[in-house]
Amino acid sequence: MGGDSWRIVESMSGYRPYQHIERRKSRQIMVGKVAVGGDAPISIQTMTNTLTSDAKATIEQIRLAEIAGVDIVRVSCPDEESTAALSEIVHEVNVPIVADIHFHYKRAIEAAKAGAACLRINPGNIGSAERVREVVSAARDHGCSIRIGVNAGSLEKHLLEKYGEPNPEALVESALEHAKILQDHDFHEFKISVKASDVFMAVAAYQQLADSCDHPLHIGITEAGSKRAGTVKSSIGLGNLLWAGVGDTMRVSLSAPPQEEVLVGWDILKSLGLRHRGVKIISCPSCARQGFNVVETVQILEDRLQHIKTPLTLSIIGCVVNGPGEALMTDLGVTGGGAGRHMVYAAGRQDHRLEDGQDMISHIIDLVEARVAKIEAEKAAETEQNEPKKVNA
Repeated sequence: MGGDSWRIVESMSGYRPYQHIERRKSRQIMVGKVAVGGDAPISIQTMTNTLTSDAKATIEQIRLAEIAGVDIVRVSCPDEESTAALSEIVHEVNVPIVADIHFHYKRAIEAAKAGAACLRINPGNIGSAERVREVVSAARDHGCSIRIGVNAGSLEKHLLEKYGEPNPEALVESALEHAKILQDHDFHEFKISVKASDVFMAVAAYQQLADSCDHPLHIGITEAGSKRAGTVKSSIGLGNLLWAGVGDTMRVSLSAPPQEEVLVGWDILKSLGLRHRGVKIISCPSCARQGFNVVETVQILEDRLQHIKTPLTLSIIGCVVNGPGEALMTDLGVTGGGAGRHMVYAAGRQDHRLEDGQDMISHIIDLVEARVAKIEAEKAAETEQNEPKKVNA
């Protein structure tokens, strides 16, 4: 297919009025090289579950998350051994590292000196005003931003006494109290999270906080659960917020390996058209009409196409009821047909047939890789064309 045909599909898959999301206007901060807030893309985070003091294991886990497409990674720093390992970890990975600090102000200072891009702290829990001043000074001196991390499970005693129980109002009040401490020190490079495991509470808290300030927001449903249940829970909560334009960076909290959190995060953003990376597969649930095993085909393709980073849409539909229609909206498509003859679509148009005996999986992968190579070549040519020409003296 010619370039113009591909552009037809690309324009068809663009935003329609009902797909538009108006993002909340927030201040922008930097977490290392990653911009958070403002007009920056919504970044995806995860957290390691290795002992941070075991630098080798932590680095290996971060690299797996990098392959999955993570933007920022948080590591826990509960002790001096952990902050001591940070400098090696920061040096060996390609994404900014957030140091997760609770209560121990010295760990925050050590983490800043070791190269952490951000400190996850609650200033009000660090200790005396002098200790807070030291932490803020270290963050400022070493170019660290700060994340204020409020959690329904660890609210301050005075707020629990005031409200009787964790609720959205208590979460927001806690967040703004911590924010004021940083602002009083003339420190403004911070983002805020107000997480709860209850979806209703978390969403309500973030909505209230979004209306109360212009700080960038780190969104998440904390302790969401297992891979399946946590994915559903996080998709409901985060999807609700993102659809309303709330959220500048996000973590999907799963009882699963960190890279799984990253993959789910990408799927949420891709579903809302907020970010695009890799192959987005549109597939049917399958039924008795299917001309090939859709479920098995999609599972294999998802695994074997993970290396693709260039955005591409692929429809895998078992029969002709919805197959041609879905193919109109995707870059590539396969629709099951009778007698083992399946139609392959390119740019929304019938291109060729797959016959019984052909390796469907390998054929689709070849088509995807060829299309990706074409896209990347076109991008490279466009970039070269737009670069200013050097004039020899």
